Amino acid sequence: MTAPAGLAERVQAAAEAAVPADRVAAAPAHLRRMDEAALLAMARTLRTGGLFRGTAAHTAEEVAEATGTAPRHRWILRRWLAALVREGLLEQGADGRYRGLRRVSPAELRAAADGLEEAGRHLDYPAELLGFLRGALGSLPALLRDDLAVQALLFAGGETGAADGAYRDNAVNRYVNAAVAAVALRAAEERAPRPLRVLEIGAGVGGTTADVLAALAGRPVDYLFTDVSRYFLDAGRERFGAVPGVGFAMLDANADPLGGGVPGAGGRDVVVAANVLHNAHDLDRCLRGVRDLLVPGGRLLCVDTVRELYPILTSMQFLMSAPPGGRRPGDGDARAGTDHIFLSRAEWGAALRRTGFAPELEAPEADHPLAAAAVTLFAARRCG
Repeated sequence: MTAPAGLAERVQAAAEAAVPADRVAAAPAHLRRMDEAALLAMARTLRTGGLFRGTAAHTAEEVAEATGTAPRHRWILRRWLAALVREGLLEQGADGRYRGLRRVSPAELRAAADGLEEAGRHLDYPAELLGFLRGALGSLPALLRDDLAVQALLFAGGETGAADGAYRDNAVNRYVNAAVAAVALRAAEERAPRPLRVLEIGAGVGGTTADVLAALAGRPVDYLFTDVSRYFLDAGRERFGAVPGVGFAMLDANADPLGGGVPGAGGRDVVVAANVLHNAHDLDRCLRGVRDLLVPGGRLLCVDTVRELYPILTSMQFLMSAPPGGRRPGDGDARAGTDHIFLSRAEWGAALRRTGFAPELEAPEADHPLAAAAVTLFAARRCG
């Protein structure tokens, strides 16, 4: 992995400046506390329907039936079972059956949820996001059954505060977004004096957009804000519509060809894709589509999660379940049939190289305290 002279140092300096040092040093302990709360909530939820009494053992399908888990969410239930086994709260025998689930009292779960909120505050998570995460923990039976859509919790009252908190207004994302913005600024300097041509895929609530545009303020820019959702496009127009050089368009990351029918989608110097590419049905095909949007030497700035985070597994991950008859992320690539969504650092590097990119840098690096949060920038250049 090679970055231009000084780029890695510049990115690190910008990212470190965005987050107080004490927040960085304490992050792993606080993130673990949030993980533990989510694990206890999973275990408590799986005690319903008479499951795991005494020495009783069950298959994953029996657990799904007893909890009334909707077919489209059963992959999430299987991820819960795997996580509980991995963390020692559940046993899986050689016969594949599950037994010995850890008992969790209502009082213990309430204390864990309190701990999640306290830990989240140390990571600067806003009250709206913490309320969403806690609300999801308390609604897991209904979420599994599909009696409650997670969107109703995430966008309660039509507000986007919880989503903003998840993707921007917290220590982890401030670090990563500052790194994205630093690379984008370097790209603008390299392309000057002409405008930097940027396309953002899956811009959503604009958490990363805001930091990139702030870094590019005062420079000529052609920034295309895209999303598959008209709701987010309308929100983006309201938030960024007055910024010179910013346009808006519908774009589906799973379209083939990517960007087809979107005027001016190609010939981009930078493609930003924050917390979206893991949703691809076929990641390699999607990455090749991104490559085709870029000029030779153009950059992909991809932010994604590189391990399964348990508070996400009990909240946001419900957004990734396909509607009945629809397709789930990864069903057309190596993830098919595995229930896995998120790629590791090594898997991201391999995927980028396979699809015509030369990785430049990662932020935070694997030995950084904020790597415990798993949210990582992969900056890569188009080869050829």
